Order: sequence, then C-alpha cells, then structure tokens
Amino acid sequence: MPEILTERRGLLGLITLNRPKALNALNADMCRTILDALLEWKDDPNITQVAVMGAGERGLCAGGDIVAIHRDILDRSGASADFWRIEYQLNVMIDEYPKPYIALMDGIVLGGGIGISAHGSHRIVTETSRCGMPEVGIGFFPDVGGTHLLARAPHAAGRLAALTGIKFGAADTISLGLADSYVPRDRLESLLADLETRPVVDVLANYAEIPEPGFLQEEWVQAFEEPSTPAVLLALEQYGTAPARDAQQALKAACPSSVRLVEELMRLAGADLRTDLQREYRAAVNRLDDPDLAEGIRAAVIDKDRNPQWTDAIPSMSHEQRTQRHLAPLPGAELNFALLGKDLEEKSRS
Repeated sequence: MPEILTERRGLLGLITLNRPKALNALNADMCRTILDALLEWKDDPNITQVAVMGAGERGLCAGGDIVAIHRDILDRSGASADFWRIEYQLNVMIDEYPKPYIALMDGIVLGGGIGISAHGSHRIVTETSRCGMPEVGIGFFPDVGGTHLLARAPHAAGRLAALTGIKFGAADTISLGLADSYVPRDRLESLLADLETRPVVDVLANYAEIPEPGFLQEEWVQAFEEPSTPAVLLALEQYGTAPARDAQQALKAACPSSVRLVEELMRLAGADLRTDLQREYRAAVNRLDDPDLAEGIRAAVIDKDRNPQWTDAIPSMSHEQRTQRHLAPLPGAELNFALLGKDLEEKSRS
C-alpha cells in the first residue's frame, strides 16, 4: 500500500499518512509526496482546503525514522541531510500555504508529526491527543520548526516542553500554541464529511468544544522560568504533584548536551520560521558528528535498554564550544526552499 494516500473529496484535498504499524513515522518519500500534493492543490480552483490525518487508531505521526538516522551516522550516506532538507521545506510550505490546512492531531503526535500539523492554519486535537517534542531524550533537539514554535509559546511552558520532551493532552497543546481547537474523536469522521462541502471556518463552529483542563496553568510550571537546568530542578523540588515529578525526572534524564543546544536555539528562535529552520538544519546536520545522538538512538530503539551513557565532555572543547559548533555553516549544503515553487523561492530571497 502507498505510504501516503491523497484523495479529492469535493472541496477537500485529504492527505492520509498510511504507515499505521510504524505509527505513521515519516520518511523522505512520504514528505515528497505530501509536498507534491500540496503544490498540485495550491492553484487548483476545485480544492479550497486541505486536511491531513493518520491511518489507524494510534495517532497522526510519531515523528521521523530515527533508526534510519542511526544508520546514516554509521555509514554517512547523507540520507539524514536529504530527509531533513525535504521535511523542512514541507514545514515551510504548510506554514505559508494559501489555503486552509487542517491537521487532525488525534492520538500520538510527536516530533515530525508536530511539523506536519502545528504549522497549519487549523489544528485540531482530541481527547486522545498526546503531543510533544521528545527529542532531548535521544540526544537531539526539537526540530521541524519546533524551536520556532516553542520559543513563541508562553515562556515557562515552552521551555518545559522543549527541555523535557514530555507529552501534552488537548488543553495543554492548545495552551502551547501548537493547536487551536478541540473536537472529540468520535466526531472527526462527521467533521471531514462536512469539510467536503463547507469551509472549515463554518464547520468548526459546529464541532469545537472545551477540553478537560491540563496542567500548564499549575503553579509548578513557573519553575521553568529559572535561568538554568540546576535552578529549574531545585525549584521543582518544592512541588509534590505527579506532573511536576514527571517533568523533574524527564529533565534529569534528558541529554545534557541537547539541553544546552536547545537553550541556545530557543534563545535565537521565534521571529521567522524560515530563518529558524535554516538554523535547525545546520544544527541537525552538525549533530550527526556528536556522540550523544548515536548513543541516544541506540538506547531508545536499537538495543532498547533505555540507559543512554551521555558524553559529558569532549576533550579540548568547552560546553559552549560544543554547542556553538552545531551552528557552524554547511559550505555548499545550506538549506534553501527551491522545491517550494518559484513564488515561494523568490519570497525566500526577498
């Protein structure tokens, strides 16, 4: 079966990620197919809005194929750089799409799944939504525009999401600015049917409800206003709630070099998605040379021992130097947006 299904349903162009056994994890071919569909429908007068959803019951998308990244670290085929190049171009296309782009963020939506949903114009969560950017747990960082999105979130909440990688339910995903509307899962099929004949702004008014409260409004979240990781951990000690303890444990388990890199990327991000993605692309490609990424993926999905041995220090390199080398230029290989079509390419140069 094709890994991406595209359908025309009346006014609606529907994209379905179709790798349910892999929780619809993205690869380069899938990103190209989605990008091609969006380019085709962009100027099609018969398609007035686009929606994306995931096949199966588990979720929209669990992210990118990190096993392939681990393989690329070992053989250096360039596959990861090629994947990130097309994926980040897709993120920009979604952000700048001239028609409503409706993301059904049902179930698991992590990493790259955030990239194909949270940049859209209408982002819908359900009671089963579990959304997040868990990359610090594998020695990476929130990419696909994650640093851009979380830098624009309420400060403490954005840092919490970026530095711990924990998952959020519907209300908190909306609070973070990663989603807009809550619709119960059992009404999604009816919503899609209505989108075939009516614009999303009219349809959503009949479906959107108020989700159950999350935890981002609780007092302990303000611990993430502290300026450093040790200070955040110390501030969290005074709270005894389960979410606070979960955040504390997640921050302790996060890759320290990733945390430092995320802090720097978040400091620089938020003004312009294209600029932030170009910075993320440099960081992603350069991160292939850091031992923590291979080790994090090994522990998570290769050996599955869940016990990464992080490299605390690299000889003759300070923590600051280690962080800054991720931002170094990629001569002859910088990210551009040429595949987005002439009009968007010209915008990138203006």
